[in-house]
Amino acid sequence: MDKVRRGADKRRAMASLHFLANPARFRRFSVRVVPALALATVLTLVVGLYFALIESPPDYQQGQTVRIMFLHVPSAWLSMAGYALLGALGAALLVWRHPLAALMARAAAPVGACFALVCLLTGSLWGRPMWGTYWVWDARLTSMLLLFFLYLGHIALSHAYDDPERGDRAAAILALIGVVNLPIIKFSVDWWNTLHQPASVARLGGPTIHPAILVPLLWMAVAFLLLFVLLVLLRTETEIDRRRLEAADQLA
Repeated sequence: MDKVRRGADKRRAMASLHFLANPARFRRFSVRVVPALALATVLTLVVGLYFALIESPPDYQQGQTVRIMFLHVPSAWLSMAGYALLGALGAALLVWRHPLAALMARAAAPVGACFALVCLLTGSLWGRPMWGTYWVWDARLTSMLLLFFLYLGHIALSHAYDDPERGDRAAAILALIGVVNLPIIKFSVDWWNTLHQPASVARLGGPTIHPAILVPLLWMAVAFLLLFVLLVLLRTETEIDRRRLEAADQLA
């Protein structure tokens, strides 16, 4: 019975994904979800900023500069998750020709690039008082900079052709190739000697951060995740509308 139930749940999940594959249906779904998602994003972000900027204590070594972490780390997580999404959307486009994949990829790439840029900028600001320099060419920082350039390459390729489908396919190939960089970013501090600190949250032995710092960090991570989803949904709606207008102009 458990196998039958799991099989039925899997079929229902696949049916839901197939239902949302239609851009028009997805847009109707997004319009209904966005107001509640926007409210949840604002509330979570306000609570996260309160904990991060007011309730959390200064670090015994880093002092008040530790608060940069509450922007830097979630931005890094979401920039990596955003590129993993691009890879999944690229596979869906190239293998299954998913009708929504290209539009969502076009929507997600600039959002992910913004998170990557925030990660790089806040990391530089954090590195100055900690390392004595804004930038070092170590493995973590270099691979993160490469991720930002991969985002820019995806955006450029998707707009480089007169035929949008050719641009979307080229960008999807780049997204799949660029996924190789994600484990390099994650494990670079373990594979090479770097100034960057090793993993302190997502590790086998459990987090090494004090709960007074960990709780605000997780709040901000959830807030950034909700913000990422909200922006991607809004931009996907815009891409769907833009594609409709282009199709109407061609018919006219």
